[in-house]
Amino acid sequence: MHLKRHNIGKFWPIARKGTKYLAVAKHNQNEAIPLVVAVRDVLKVVRNKRELKRLLNEKKVQINHKEIRETNYPVCLFDVISFPDSKKNYRTMLSKDKKMIFEEVHGKDSETKIFKVLDKKMLPGKIIQINLMHGKNIVSKEKMNIGDSVAFNLKENKLEKVIPMEKGREAFIMEGKHAGNSGNIEDIVERGGKQIAKIKSGKGKINVWLKNIITIK
Repeated sequence: MHLKRHNIGKFWPIARKGTKYLAVAKHNQNEAIPLVVAVRDVLKVVRNKRELKRLLNEKKVQINHKEIRETNYPVCLFDVISFPDSKKNYRTMLSKDKKMIFEEVHGKDSETKIFKVLDKKMLPGKIIQINLMHGKNIVSKEKMNIGDSVAFNLKENKLEKVIPMEKGREAFIMEGKHAGNSGNIEDIVERGGKQIAKIKSGKGKINVWLKNIITIK
């Protein structure tokens, strides 16, 4: 599946001029870029799709510590792309100009991803299923609320800790005009039926809808 270059999302970190068509992520298209674009056009690990296919067939590319076989696999915010042979790991972040960037990470940082809690569901047997962003679901007895975040160990496939959505926490802004910025939550208030976080960031004090932020520490 392909997309005309001029129709790509504003968060894509590539020029709008170039080849007419680009690959599109297999799913999560509104918040992800395809692996081939990340590895070929941004990280410059391969020169073309054929080289990426060879790496995938040789099991030399991982996303979130899972071997990937699809060139159009979606790469989302906070995902970790790993190349075991070179021992290089890159976490997907959002720059202050709202473009996806890839920051090199090492050791423990490369094994953990932050997810926001989107929903909770009671399964048969009173088992609580936690629905996280990017389509990930886990079962946990940990106490947490919708809007909180969890630090998940990708290598060991287990929840490490819950990061509540509360005053004093560090938050990252994922959407909206302040996307790409981060700062400490000074207060959470309700205005017009919507919850707003008052955040002290490098831009000064800003107000952001709670739905647009994720707690990271």
